[in-house]
Amino acid sequence: MGASGKSGPMEERTRAYLRGRFGDYYRRTAIPRPPDANAREWGYVPWTEGPGETMVRHQSLLDLGDLEAFLARERPKHVYFSAGRYEEPGANTMEGKTWLSSDLIFDLDADHLPSVELGEDSYAEMLEKCKGALEKLLSFLETDFGFSDLTVVFSGARGYHVHVRDEAVQTLESDARREIVDYVRGIGLETDALVETETVAGTAGRSSPARKRTLATEGGWSARAHRRILDLVEELQDLEEAEAIERLQAYDGIGEGKAAAAVRAARENDAEIRAGNVDVHPAFYQLATRVIEETVAADNAPIDEPVTTDTNRLIRLPESLHGGSGLAVRHVDRDALAAFEPLVDAVPETFEGNEIAVEVTEGGTVELGGDSFTLDPGERTVPEYLGVFLMARGRAEKGRE
Repeated sequence: MGASGKSGPMEERTRAYLRGRFGDYYRRTAIPRPPDANAREWGYVPWTEGPGETMVRHQSLLDLGDLEAFLARERPKHVYFSAGRYEEPGANTMEGKTWLSSDLIFDLDADHLPSVELGEDSYAEMLEKCKGALEKLLSFLETDFGFSDLTVVFSGARGYHVHVRDEAVQTLESDARREIVDYVRGIGLETDALVETETVAGTAGRSSPARKRTLATEGGWSARAHRRILDLVEELQDLEEAEAIERLQAYDGIGEGKAAAAVRAARENDAEIRAGNVDVHPAFYQLATRVIEETVAADNAPIDEPVTTDTNRLIRLPESLHGGSGLAVRHVDRDALAAFEPLVDAVPETFEGNEIAVEVTEGGTVELGGDSFTLDPGERTVPEYLGVFLMARGRAEKGRE
């Protein structure tokens, strides 16, 4: 199953059931506030009739009152707070709020990943690929930029959010944030920008100075490309010469002659290449440029650019419920990310332990709560967490008990 379900008006019985159970969740769940919660704008989407949604925004915590009481009373479909902090967060216009600072927010959506095959990958497979993209993003943020105040959040539906709250990012304007976006997405990264060229003394028999082109072996995109080149060199050294030459001909512009020369250069200059020298032979340098291009294509983090560049963006509140899935918007400890299973760990305890009747309108296979369910259309009795998920996705209506 893909991440999206059928769209269409939800029956009143279904809407009332979900709203009621969302209220039960909020009465039983402590919802942590983000830092400086009183300086942020808040917004929410109520459960309303019809296919559309209406955002209620330009709210401050003062407007909402006690957060827990508000959530238990209003039982919203979605809850958001702003990346930005303001002098007057409840003002009705952005100009009237007076911007002070903003967290740096990143959004990874499984539906938008180039590695995801829509209609082919299951929901679980899409989310697993999204976690892989998240690991790439975190590598950039932690290693390349040195950010340390990071909060990782499962969005409750299609992907992950990362909130960066290091002091250095707080007052960055949109243009500076776009430069960060371009870096992690690998936009505009050319070989010449990564390779350092230096002039060295001429060798015996040459009076003119020679050129040496190297990649940095530690830090940044250069180091990523260098690691990939070393992996390729090690692969070539393990292959028979004919196989190695055939392997390199898979690269655009590398014919048999250049492939043979590059293989010889790789085998004869191992120490130089490990030190970062990609200029050991013209054919090897051409191969290196192809590997650099491959690195940028494979290792970039395909984030949603408008989310990161928007200093006023509203983002989902961690531990709130996602009205399009019935799953929790779950904070994920950085050290526990590898073991995190969104379709298990984001299932709210409130919806576990009961069965309910639903009218399945769109059948198929659903992986949730550690189980796999294959459902045909019609009246079904299912675990409540599955029923809530199906109803929230527009794949079922509430059955009559």
